[in-house]
Amino acid sequence: MLEQPAAMHVARIKSSHTDKQGRHREYESRLLRRTYREDGKVRHETLANLTKLPDHVVDAVEAALKGDALTAAKGAPGTVTITRSLPHGHVAAACAMASKLGLPGLLGPACPQRDLALALIISRVAHPGSKLSTLAWWADTTLGPDLGIDEATTDDVYAAMDWLQARQDTVESRLARRHLAPAANPQRMALFDLSSSWLEGTHCPLGKRGYSRDGKKGKVQIEYGLLTDPEGRPVAVRVFEGSTADPAAFTAIAEVVRNGFGLRKMVMVGDRGMITSARIGALRELDKNYGWITALRSPQIRKLMADDGPLQLSLFDEQDLAEITSPDFPGERLVACRNPALAEERARKREALLTATEKLLAPIAARVTAGRLAGADKIGTAAGKVIGKYKMAKHFDVTITDTSLAIERRQDQIAEEALLDGIYVIRTPVPAETLDTAGAVTAYKSLKHVERDFRHIKSDDLDLRPVFHRLEKRVKGHVLICMLAAYLTWHLRQAWAPLTYTDDDPPVQANPVTPARRSASADAKASRQHDQAGRPYRSFGGLLAHLGTLTRNRVLFAGAPAAVPVLTEPTSQQREAFDLIGAPIPLILRK
Repeated sequence: MLEQPAAMHVARIKSSHTDKQGRHREYESRLLRRTYREDGKVRHETLANLTKLPDHVVDAVEAALKGDALTAAKGAPGTVTITRSLPHGHVAAACAMASKLGLPGLLGPACPQRDLALALIISRVAHPGSKLSTLAWWADTTLGPDLGIDEATTDDVYAAMDWLQARQDTVESRLARRHLAPAANPQRMALFDLSSSWLEGTHCPLGKRGYSRDGKKGKVQIEYGLLTDPEGRPVAVRVFEGSTADPAAFTAIAEVVRNGFGLRKMVMVGDRGMITSARIGALRELDKNYGWITALRSPQIRKLMADDGPLQLSLFDEQDLAEITSPDFPGERLVACRNPALAEERARKREALLTATEKLLAPIAARVTAGRLAGADKIGTAAGKVIGKYKMAKHFDVTITDTSLAIERRQDQIAEEALLDGIYVIRTPVPAETLDTAGAVTAYKSLKHVERDFRHIKSDDLDLRPVFHRLEKRVKGHVLICMLAAYLTWHLRQAWAPLTYTDDDPPVQANPVTPARRSASADAKASRQHDQAGRPYRSFGGLLAHLGTLTRNRVLFAGAPAAVPVLTEPTSQQREAFDLIGAPIPLILRK
């Protein structure tokens, strides 16, 4: 007797039907199923439909599963042949979550372009790459044949991108109603931040020289602003020329939220470089029902501290946040905060940069002392090349003669700057009865969610950069696909937190100024690296790769006219990944 495969069997389900003429017919469905227990209950999972196979083949399969020894068919090397195996689990999970979120309907009406657009989004999650490599990859997974896109051409893909980009306003309006409308977002709050990526090529009209957040000097770039709800769910994205300033991007997105999404009362949260005093004035003119939460710049904080102003260090003797007022900010609440950990880190970093600058200047001073470098102009040129490398020139007094170079720290200026270490001031017109002091600080610090989304979009998960498209609409379509993939990824990360290193139970912070802490369960994950069943915790990408090992196989039984799709036995972690998103493991992907 052969060893019986665990929990697999052929289920024969009989049914009958009587038509209007009174004719009675009986049917028998033959399903290959796997049985397992979950929470003490017996569950059945269909792996393949054997109904159309000849009776003797179904009988042979059933006998094999019962452990009976079989004789190979005459002229055949065996009773079963696997003709093809395709990775299935990772795209099946992404498709299942997309369906749960209603993403296909969100994109637009059913059509070939929608299928391709959805496939581009799922591919960006499961296997980010160029459009050409994605086309080839579709045929190597179940995504291509199941969505009917395995024979798509580059022209088809670009047409789908253009179709999706033309529907961007509609798609984002639906997301805004879902996540920014008062019913889902009672605080009526939205987060916005700006990032950039470089372009390969020189012909895209959006590509401009500007500040590169990726440190890619010499490359033209684009900028894109991401709008999210307070939890960091991506809602909208806008692409700008690479030389666009942060405040201009903020003005553009505020107009989109008000006029495009029809949200007449909102609180916009942005960093201090984006929501400037000029932008606040423009926002007031746009709509008096629009509030903001941002922070003051260093010169504004210094002014509050000068001449016995309202911001004094004594405020933080017994607390680390306090509300103050100033005639320079009429009608606004100012929340002053001091984070000791941040103060210590800034002091450490400043000292390290000062020391590094002195180290760069030391060889030049040695050359001057040894007489190998002379002349005030030559000495000044050599020192000027290095003194600003770490942006510490403001903290040094440099005295140059034809035969000497003296460098001395400006201790008074360094000490004055150190007074601001760890101090930041939140500004907002939102009244205290709507948002308390701690809530204002928490809202501003929620910008970390947008920064996390940028990391996922740019490098961790979705690999947006660099951008190779030349046409403006294609660049915007590419960024939109990445944003929608980030929306899908956000929900997958939340669902799969128990299987990954993500903290699935972060503690509530009693004090929003103090650094965030991980939960005890997250510390245990990092320490043990395995769960109680001995299964390894994985990164998000690692879990997707593991799901990709769940394959769908085309199995040809001897004597059968066609192959039957059969899934491999899922691991317990693969099964739990689908359970966490509330979906069975599908044999065939659904659009």
